[in-house]
Amino acid sequence: MKFEGSAHYVATDDLKLAVNAAITLQRPLLLKGEPGTGKTLLAEEVAGALGLPLLQWHVKSTTKAQQGLYEYDAVSRLRDSQLGDEKVKDIHNYILKGVLWQAFEADAPVALLIDEIDKADIEFPNDLLRELDRMEFHCYETRQTIKAKHRPLVFITSNNEKELPDAFLRRCFFHYIKFPDAETMQRIVDVHFPNLKSELLAAALKSFYQVRNLPGLKKKPSTSELLDWLRLLLAEDIDASQLGVSEAGPTRVPPLAGALLKNEQDLTLFEKLLHMQRHNR
Repeated sequence: MKFEGSAHYVATDDLKLAVNAAITLQRPLLLKGEPGTGKTLLAEEVAGALGLPLLQWHVKSTTKAQQGLYEYDAVSRLRDSQLGDEKVKDIHNYILKGVLWQAFEADAPVALLIDEIDKADIEFPNDLLRELDRMEFHCYETRQTIKAKHRPLVFITSNNEKELPDAFLRRCFFHYIKFPDAETMQRIVDVHFPNLKSELLAAALKSFYQVRNLPGLKKKPSTSELLDWLRLLLAEDIDASQLGVSEAGPTRVPPLAGALLKNEQDLTLFEKLLHMQRHNR
């Protein structure tokens, strides 16, 4: 298997190299980067390009590693026993298979996404070390060891909300997705809006990077927010001249700025900087 990119995802050469390195090493690919830089989407596109089914595990603050393996539904079994249901005799009826179990028992190779692993408790990645390393685990209720028929292609994403343990990092191939430069961003936009007028695209990109590069922003706009903004500009038939861009910097708050600036502090900061620019002219 080798990832060469896809028609719907602009992957830089170093990103494609990282994906193929993880495939060669048979290690999980740990992806870090700003929210909205396409970490989750990469797993979907690689799976599609390689023809692999994708199993997704979206981690929350309450997620436990055991849930990725299996859960034993003791409450349902107790209820069924009180009702005299015959299926209580087979404990397998009360084992809920997690995504790792599903990936391990698949008859063909699959891709597995463990999304936003840093949201969970710090012990979460440590609890998965053995399973991801040896590709097996033991189910105590059924007294069986589940071994992977095929090693899945594992993607793990992190937004750097907390540090991951060194022992976990040693078992991964790491890649940081840098924020796209203007040239790469234009290629990304071309994929999503192939018929966008060049004047609007140039003005929108200049406005976007001027907003993003403002000092002191609490939440910098991301790639996904740029795409949302462009979609709104097209829907409202906004002209390039209305975006308020100049070589010296922004001249006004861009229209539909709520797609780019997501809190009142950043909007207030932007307005103050515009006021200072006007005062200094």
